[in-house]
Amino acid sequence: MSVNSTPNQILSKSEVIYSPQQVSDAIYALARQITQDLHDQAPLVLTVMNGGLYFAGQLLPKLSFALEQDYVQATRYQGGLEGKEITWRTPPTDKIKDRVVLLLDDILDAGITLSAVRDECLALGAAQVRVAVLTEKDLGHPKPIQADYVGLTVPNRYVFGCGMDVYGWWRNLPAIYALKE
Repeated sequence: MSVNSTPNQILSKSEVIYSPQQVSDAIYALARQITQDLHDQAPLVLTVMNGGLYFAGQLLPKLSFALEQDYVQATRYQGGLEGKEITWRTPPTDKIKDRVVLLLDDILDAGITLSAVRDECLALGAAQVRVAVLTEKDLGHPKPIQADYVGLTVPNRYVFGCGMDVYGWWRNLPAIYALKE
């Protein structure tokens, strides 16, 4: 599979890891747990763009408590398959000072990007930072950050759909796919 493959070629050489129903069920379960934990905190929910957009769009309507919503954008992938140095496009603002912050992202992979976002929020004075991810990749070793809320565990393969992309494509899929090995 290469960057020169068409989106349909990529999809045809991939397999479903989680169905749309399994993804939906995981998001409902996360919403219940987050509501139980944060219903009286009036958190600032920061979506990590672009990957977290799909997850946030599905999760936020299911959270039945007062919250503020904003976003940050930091990337290591720039459309490729391998992460590089973190680039801030939209850093957190000072409105997080003394707030409980809930970060929403599509995947906890190596944890470098989420760790940097969390650290920046804490440096700007967040009272507490919680992390919710739709998926966590099972890498078999410790990561620099642990998510407080995880919807689904994915294998150590390149996955896409539900906010995660492959060469910039397929963030919009309602299921989670993996490139065939």
